[in-house]
Amino acid sequence: MAIHKLILDDVFDEVPCTLIAIHCSLEDYRLAYLLNKNLKISLKRRSKDLDYFNDKSTYAIFEWEDCKQLITWSLVSNTSKNKILSETAMGSLFETAEQISQTSYLIPENKSVNYFLKIDSPLEFTEEKQLLKTILDSSQITTAYSIDASQLKSKDNLIFN
Repeated sequence: MAIHKLILDDVFDEVPCTLIAIHCSLEDYRLAYLLNKNLKISLKRRSKDLDYFNDKSTYAIFEWEDCKQLITWSLVSNTSKNKILSETAMGSLFETAEQISQTSYLIPENKSVNYFLKIDSPLEFTEEKQLLKTILDSSQITTAYSIDASQLKSKDNLIFN
């Protein structure tokens, strides 16, 4: 009896995208407004945030679908701050619970990044350079740069659908 082996390496190739890291101290809605104004796009907040690890971390996400070019733009926060209750050690006189703030990251290897702008299509070098220049022209944004999404360990967290 012959053994048939299917090789599916080409079927599950990664979808190429453009990923831009943004460092700034703005709130997410202010950054979305600033990008909408400067890039002439229309990012809108999703009705539900990204939910990872069963409500232990949620990340704000704004999206815009460019129907002319069939491209989806996504602005997502890299940090999630949650308050958890921790009880004091056993044997203490008073048993109280205190709140501890816990920070988790969408892309843990880039903890210093505040937001990611993901464009579901690879841009040409000149287009990407112009996009970065337009983003950096704003005085509220500290810095922005491109990241190769295929090199990230936690690239699966960038799948938003």
